[in-house]
Amino acid sequence: ALLQATHDVNPVSKEVESFNKRTLKKTNTEEKNHLPTKEEIEQEKKALNDGK
Repeated sequence: ALLQATHDVNPVSKEVESFNKRTLKKTNTEEKNHLPTKEEIEQEKKALNDGK
């Protein structure tokens, strides 16, 4: 019962529950970090092994 009472007075919870998703703008997500190619991985392995 105490947990429920605490939840009821939390202003953040009330704000989240009443938030209107329709006010959000559509956006496109761009991936900015690329995965290394097989060649890049091999070059890095070679560089690490040469340094030892």
